[in-house]
Amino acid sequence: MLITGAEGQLGWELVRHCARKDMSHVGLSRQQLDLTRPEQIWSALREIRPRVVINAAAYTAVDRAESEPELAHAVNASGPRELARACQEVGALLIHVSTDYVFSGRSENPYREADATEPQGVYGQSKWSGEEQIRQALERHLIVRTAWVYGVHGNNFVKTMLRLGAERPQLRVVDDQWGNPTFASDLAEALLQVLQRGGDFSAPEQWGTFHCVNAGVTTWFRFAQRILAELLSTGHLELQPIPSHEYPTPVKRPLYSALNCDRMEQTFGVKMRPWEQALEEMLERTQRRLTA
Repeated sequence: MLITGAEGQLGWELVRHCARKDMSHVGLSRQQLDLTRPEQIWSALREIRPRVVINAAAYTAVDRAESEPELAHAVNASGPRELARACQEVGALLIHVSTDYVFSGRSENPYREADATEPQGVYGQSKWSGEEQIRQALERHLIVRTAWVYGVHGNNFVKTMLRLGAERPQLRVVDDQWGNPTFASDLAEALLQVLQRGGDFSAPEQWGTFHCVNAGVTTWFRFAQRILAELLSTGHLELQPIPSHEYPTPVKRPLYSALNCDRMEQTFGVKMRPWEQALEEMLERTQRRLTA
């Protein structure tokens, strides 16, 4: 198995879980396999000749993508296209990680895989383009959309809240954007379970697009409440809910981008635990790392 983006939040967890399960794998960082350099993609695939490729590499700077559209599309669209073509040549299955940002966010119910997409910014557009190019280039693929990813490794919303909560007496957090916080460790475990249960992936119903997030829907504010519960209980921090228009960003975020994961459960028997439980584990692991 080849894992791209091995130093990112998800890639790091994939490598860790593979080692724990004694699953044969090669994890390559961006320095070792840069998706903007097709020659590196083809060289790695032809040399390693993996049975499976998990593409955990991505350009994820949602706001900065507006000023770097070429780079965002190179990493999120052109790179996955070359990866899919190389997988086709060596006979590998490609698992590609995508995002809830391919949707407009105007739904009132969790999005299903077949629902119409309408990305609102460059980041979402680049990820959608990557999905489409994979579909055109490679039949045996899984596009796995996820959302609000955080983990013990790398930078993310949880760590930002913990840092700011310790530094400031008051925080203002958006309370009208709904989604699924997803623990990178749980997502990595789910992807490996899919591989273990999918056999040789010869059945077409095992291919295509799937959603995979921790169970439950919340807002960024309510997510922050859970993250900062200990600090809030002492009275040393005030957390204030605000509407999106009071926290303007270069890209309009989806107001509701929760994902329905029924297809993942029905096809592979993979069901994610509630986000509250996952967050508790992440906070415990983070604390252990800080005190180690």
